[in-house]
Amino acid sequence: MAAATAALSAPSVTPPTYHRIVSDTLIIPSDPLEPIPVGLLACQRDPLLRELATTAVSSRLSQSPAVPSNGREGKKKKAAAPAPTAPLLEVILHDTIIFPEGGGQPSDVGVLTTSDGELWDVVEAKRHGGHAVHYVRLKPEQNVDDALRLFAPGSVVGVSLGEAGYKRRLDHMCMHTSQHLLSAVLETKLKVETLAWSLTAHPAPCYVDVERALTAEEIAYVQEEANRLVFEGRNVHVEVEELDPNTKVMSGPSVGIPSDYTGGVKRTVVIDGVDRNPCCGTHLPSIHNLQLFLVPHTETLARSTGSCVRLYFFAGPRLIDYLAATHAFLTSTANIMSCGAPQVPERVQQVVDDRKKATKRVEDLEAELAAAIAGELVAAASTREDGGLVMYRHRTDDAPNALGFLSAISTAYVNKAAEKGGPASYLVVLSSSPSAQTTTSTTVVLVFGSDDKKVKEVGEQLKSGLNVKGGGKGSRWSGKFVGVWKEGREGAVVQKILDGLTT
Repeated sequence: MAAATAALSAPSVTPPTYHRIVSDTLIIPSDPLEPIPVGLLACQRDPLLRELATTAVSSRLSQSPAVPSNGREGKKKKAAAPAPTAPLLEVILHDTIIFPEGGGQPSDVGVLTTSDGELWDVVEAKRHGGHAVHYVRLKPEQNVDDALRLFAPGSVVGVSLGEAGYKRRLDHMCMHTSQHLLSAVLETKLKVETLAWSLTAHPAPCYVDVERALTAEEIAYVQEEANRLVFEGRNVHVEVEELDPNTKVMSGPSVGIPSDYTGGVKRTVVIDGVDRNPCCGTHLPSIHNLQLFLVPHTETLARSTGSCVRLYFFAGPRLIDYLAATHAFLTSTANIMSCGAPQVPERVQQVVDDRKKATKRVEDLEAELAAAIAGELVAAASTREDGGLVMYRHRTDDAPNALGFLSAISTAYVNKAAEKGGPASYLVVLSSSPSAQTTTSTTVVLVFGSDDKKVKEVGEQLKSGLNVKGGGKGSRWSGKFVGVWKEGREGAVVQKILDGLTT
């Protein structure tokens, strides 16, 4: 992301007019032992600030080895990773430039420096009530008692985003501010409300959920209008005032002000002449250079109150990374296809068409071969004195669907036997192994016959005698054998099972 970050050319200093306290009675706490509430933090007053000297207010050993969840993982949550064994410290500072997760924006990461020069990794920050809590993961060589002493109330602490932390912050700001711009244009130009949004992990596109589907022309129009404002370089500022506790719930794409928020601050992010929206996140002081790209494909999703449409977008460093990755992917594909990039779609279509023709030809040949093998089985049955057929045949076959081919043989056998007046009584076992076998190779086995009971009996004996895993219903039973199948060993067991049947 380094090249992309450099290419964005974000301003290095936040303008003094960015953060505006519009309430005469709202004051930023100056007592070094009193935490500044979320809403007035340094990261929210000056989003481009990378370092800060402050003081510790409190610290304690976390009761959980993992950072507590925000409760928004949803139904698609993956299996939880093993809990880290390193101790986790909860540190509250007087002020911070490490943004605590909120407003749909993930937490920053950073580094704390104590008076002895020791560096402490902040793996996440969260809001508890109205305070920002830094979760500090101790390294193996760091001691809990030393940490609690160094973060004692009043101790001087340095706060830094670090290079990686600032790149993460810049990415989050670009995507968050772009979401405000996108939602504003959707609402003012198309009267389409944003129902929800997600600031996804880099490098995936972020998205907004809107109330109706958009045509390709509407998506192009919204993108053009948004980028017109970007090229104009509209400024962004934040207005802060005391929060009326009776008006916490707000409409709009943000989640509103949480009911457990006790900071007493209301922040409104303003894109000059475009949008005013309550938000606690960090935002760039200008939308200049935030070219917006809307992915011209949407998804329709079901919601508890109906359905919505998901619109994906890129901006800032994430857009540049996306373009670079897409170009590399296209170039690599062009090299594989031995053509220029513009010819890739045509060449890929040609390969797909050829593959379909080849697949059809293989299917036709397999059907012809299955019929021939079935004819041989019917002919073999006619040579028996009792007119019945009990037979085992093994094949070596590297087909991707070997069991499907054996099923084709069985179907063809039944049809040919009916046409030629074949044996009324028959039981056939077919097996198929790959040409190169290892201990993990799979041999498929198919049993079919005229007597359902005997088919089931043979299947059960294959389970017990060869550990074949499988099952069946009626006149067919199929299973899989894992390992090396040898005709003189496994094949002999199958033949012995058949020889032992009561005819």
